[in-house]
Amino acid sequence: MRVDIFDFDLDRNLIAKEPARPRDHSRLLDLSDGEHIVDRHFYDLPDILRSGDVLVFNDTKVIPARLYGAKGEALVEVTLYHPEDGLSWHAFIKNAKRLKEGDIICFYNADIAPEESTFKAEVLQKNGEDGVLLKFLCQADDLGDLLKQYGSMPLPPYIKRDKPQKGLWSPYNDKEDYQTVYAKVEGAVAAPTAGLHFTDDVLKKLDDKGVERVFLTLHVGAGTFLPVKVDDTENHKMHAEFGVISQKTADIINKAKKEGRRIIAVGTTSLRLLESAADDNGILHPFCGETNIFITPGYRFKTIDMMITNFHLPKSTLFMLICAVAGTDTMKKAYAHAIEEKYRFYSYGDSSILKCVNKI
Repeated sequence: MRVDIFDFDLDRNLIAKEPARPRDHSRLLDLSDGEHIVDRHFYDLPDILRSGDVLVFNDTKVIPARLYGAKGEALVEVTLYHPEDGLSWHAFIKNAKRLKEGDIICFYNADIAPEESTFKAEVLQKNGEDGVLLKFLCQADDLGDLLKQYGSMPLPPYIKRDKPQKGLWSPYNDKEDYQTVYAKVEGAVAAPTAGLHFTDDVLKKLDDKGVERVFLTLHVGAGTFLPVKVDDTENHKMHAEFGVISQKTADIINKAKKEGRRIIAVGTTSLRLLESAADDNGILHPFCGETNIFITPGYRFKTIDMMITNFHLPKSTLFMLICAVAGTDTMKKAYAHAIEEKYRFYSYGDSSILKCVNKI
């Protein structure tokens, strides 16, 4: 399938640099009936859903996986995206051409200069488009605390932030903003952004409505931001991400489906893991492992009836996925409407709720 099918023009002024405040005051494009577009706000979600619906959330927690470092005079920006073991991580690195295998990177923050830092990593391998394999030179038990001390939130490349500088104050609060209110299991290096709109107030109203909540975990990788560089989807390589679905979650979802209740994935990450763990009869099974599932139009979904998702990049794997859910023509019309109505796009942007029209 040609990638340019999924292209569209977007005014960069529509790319959100920070979230709506409060979060649930973001706009919500309602396509829940599969045909009509209705402009709402996210706090209207409890009015759209009904008692017995099951919302499937991804409870992954983003770690501060963006690091600034130096190798001699060369400054680099490191974004961790996949762990190899307790101390070794695959990473995308800006200015990686200045590095070679065996080099030591010294990380710094606004208070600690590179030459003063004891937090370091060795370059083990350079792997072309797959980035660089690093090994941190510390105790495995200390790595989490060191990332919190030196790292920043791994915002996508279209959201610009200043590098750490002594005395530089930032008006942004990304460590809180780029995290869902229900985040629990540390390991993601990108947020499951569809969940960023939920607030305690919305969750309580959903509970009062009788909407059921279940959780799975998919540790989102930075590969989610990578552009599709090929002309045909057949040639695109998806990066693997680690996920877990418990027996309890599988049982709740299977019971709800058997009873004819609606399953609603919160985000593309929840959806991808559900589809990875379901068999051809639509029965969901417990899951613990990696998935690199790539969903494009023509795919027939085994688990969901609806999904909640943000507005995605042109020619991205995420836009392809939602076209598979709701139909390519439907989503192109919906995006044209959103652009005309000046919805806010991408990770900190507005939301949508879609009906799945391609099911087994």
